Amino acid sequence: MLIADRLLAPIVGIGLFLSAMTLPCMAFDTKNEMNEDSSPFALFKFGFSAYKNGHKDEAVKALRFAAEKGHQGANWKLGRMYAEGDGVKEDDYEAYKMFEQVIQEGADQGTQNESYVADALVALAGYVKRGIPNSPINSNPGAARDLYLQAASNFGDPDAQFELGKMLMRGEGGDASPNQAARWFRLSAQKGHAGAQAMLGNLLFQAGKTVRGLAMMTAALEHATGKDRIWIGDIQEQAFSISDEADRRTAMVLAEDIVKTGDF
Repeated sequence: MLIADRLLAPIVGIGLFLSAMTLPCMAFDTKNEMNEDSSPFALFKFGFSAYKNGHKDEAVKALRFAAEKGHQGANWKLGRMYAEGDGVKEDDYEAYKMFEQVIQEGADQGTQNESYVADALVALAGYVKRGIPNSPINSNPGAARDLYLQAASNFGDPDAQFELGKMLMRGEGGDASPNQAARWFRLSAQKGHAGAQAMLGNLLFQAGKTVRGLAMMTAALEHATGKDRIWIGDIQEQAFSISDEADRRTAMVLAEDIVKTGDF
């Protein structure tokens, strides 16, 4: 049964796994042959070394063997590769199944491996929210909201907190709750999430706290990257255009202080 269909029971840490991000880079010897009868960890090490050295075909083979033998790090890494089309043809449903396996196995509470389960939850929530064409995964905002809530509350994942905040603001997958949205934005913003910082600043601006709101949006724009710079720049520019000169100047000074201290 697919996770999207049963809305995932609360995640309980039941198994350790190692992701590719937790291991040091090792030299890859192309003379070595992959032995599919090797231990899951040995296969994972081989796959990780191959990946880091650009031999992604060999990496996929080794990681898949390791995943079939239950290695959590291999499942997570394969999920990322399929989601991003990294060394394989992009395949969201294949990625979904890999992430689903990571979540089903879980991670021991209090270990660094929790971040990988959280990452898989966020990935699954995104797939469930929009659905995956030509697959059994249909759009289900309510289920997506539940998945984001698990990652946000059980693991404190800033991306999940941000996405949950947006759904609460818009009333996606359930009732709208601006107050709860602001709470999740603040938690995410305090962890350095530029999008959450900008959304929180915009909420403050809309609530009449002009200087603080402008300052937070400006500080968020300062360290935003990629596509986030576009939409954050748009809302920041719009807010500045309707503010008076005195508020703008004060906000710019405050923004510099926020960037230095990280106090959102």
